[in-house]
Amino acid sequence: MKKAGILNRHLSGALAELGHGDGVLVCDAGMPVPDGPRVVDLAFRAGVPSFAEVLDGLLAELVVEGATAATEVREANAECATLLDLRLPALALVPHERLKELSAGARLIVRTGEARPYANVLLRCGVFF
Repeated sequence: MKKAGILNRHLSGALAELGHGDGVLVCDAGMPVPDGPRVVDLAFRAGVPSFAEVLDGLLAELVVEGATAATEVREANAECATLLDLRLPALALVPHERLKELSAGARLIVRTGEARPYANVLLRCGVFF
């Protein structure tokens, strides 16, 4: 068994399969999950695990070259907006409906237990060299 990093075998395996340019949607419990992408559902109960915990864990494991979130996060979830600004300084913003459309092209969706609106971000994988 791994002693460090992400221990969830489904998530760890899915991350190992990602390549340059692949999308990873990190989403709250209310985000509609499209058919197609692989889904790792970590939601245990409302708020567990939090969006922040999952995002931080993923950012420790992935190289991210870009990220997109919903414009609505600025007004509806200031705490999440601040977190995204701190962790992803080159964050692009699009309307929530557009983010849902883009999520259909993600290779992986990681569902958190977050129960606050617009706690969603689409990460675009980079390379480590």
